[in-house]
Amino acid sequence: MCGIVGLFLKDKSMEAQLGAMLTDMLITMTDRGPDSAGIAIYSKESKNIGKLTVQSDTPNVDFKQLKDALKQLIEGDIDIRVQSTHAVLEMRADQVESARAILKEIRPNVRVMSSGDSLEIYKEVGLPKDVASRFDIAQMSGSHGIGHTRMATESAVTTMGAHPFNTGSDQCLVHNGSLSNHNSLRRKLRRDGVHIETDNDTEVGAAYLTWKMQNGSTLGEALESSLKDLDGFFTFVVGTKDGFGVVRDPIACKPAVMAETDQYVAFGSEYRALVNLPGIEDARVWEPEPATVYFWNH
Repeated sequence: MCGIVGLFLKDKSMEAQLGAMLTDMLITMTDRGPDSAGIAIYSKESKNIGKLTVQSDTPNVDFKQLKDALKQLIEGDIDIRVQSTHAVLEMRADQVESARAILKEIRPNVRVMSSGDSLEIYKEVGLPKDVASRFDIAQMSGSHGIGHTRMATESAVTTMGAHPFNTGSDQCLVHNGSLSNHNSLRRKLRRDGVHIETDNDTEVGAAYLTWKMQNGSTLGEALESSLKDLDGFFTFVVGTKDGFGVVRDPIACKPAVMAETDQYVAFGSEYRALVNLPGIEDARVWEPEPATVYFWNH
């Protein structure tokens, strides 16, 4: 099952509503996957500032002295913004990877959800309405975002097993379906130095796209390559710093619908996820074609 939503805003005046619209869309998809949920928000980018979004099962312990601990090991200012079990660490962009490595040493219980210049990922076990409320997603603004509500079929119901997955700077992916060759591909990608943390097949899909782009492909080219290199059935919705992409496998057995107006492009596993969007009655609505890459960017 699983439910996917995505929203790419063309109209900057709507950016303050992004979190509220994505939250409503995701809650509508609850019965497609009630065990965990997550949302990726591409918020306003600050020049030369990078972000790490991190999670802890014991945030009162891990986040209390995290800023001071990092400042002793990394030069420059570090800001921390705590959102329930997650925190967003902001620092110089060239310090992000160093901070990630240091975190692993000084706070092994803290897990990285996302890294990049504008991407923030919030995900947890629980119903979409509860996850969204915990992080106050409805109050967040941004240019685009994607969300996922999960029914676990191939890995455990855990925070790390929830979608979206981030495997490259400002890149994330959600997935509905099942990949059959993810174990062999995971081993290959790890040998090539791609960071993969879980047994979830979706993270392998995300890592595959990262690997292709690290080797010179555009996102569109990487999505095209996925159609021959990934076995199974899938619908992928992908976010990058300035873009939003969709691809379905050649059989396209997983449901998907898209809508486009002058103000936005929207994706939902079912049309009912889109019905409350402004101007939906005048939108161009269609089912994405099998084995076809769709991509929009700012």
